[in-house]
Amino acid sequence: MTNQKTYSQKPSEVVRNWHLIDASELPLGRLSTIIAKLLIGKDKPTYTPHIDGGDYVVVINAKTVPVTGAKELQKMYYRHSGFPGGIKDARLEEVREKFPERIIEHSVKGMLPKNKLQADRMARLKVFAGNEHAHTAQTPKKVEVK
Repeated sequence: MTNQKTYSQKPSEVVRNWHLIDASELPLGRLSTIIAKLLIGKDKPTYTPHIDGGDYVVVINAKTVPVTGAKELQKMYYRHSGFPGGIKDARLEEVREKFPERIIEHSVKGMLPKNKLQADRMARLKVFAGNEHAHTAQTPKKVEVK
């Protein structure tokens, strides 16, 4: 009987695919978990925790992502300039009007592991407010979300 070894993916063996997700189909939290799983690469059989083997994700219709309950008026987003008294806040409805991409980016970033790979994974997330996107040349594959 031969000893089988645990497979560990090498950075040169990473193959990245492109996925297209419509944000208007699922609530924000459920959508973010699906996106985070694709960015990390946990859906692949070659998943290795210390190698960034995830895929590219293109999200469209970020402006129409649904939220449950009273989050539209109660959920707050905070940012700080770094100076004393420089904290600013905005409700979800205000962020949706000005920067609808930030809603999904903020949610997905919170679901990714806090390590050195996080910035590279976030760079592979492409979010667009409307139905059109700039990555048709990459022919992203539509992900059926349920």
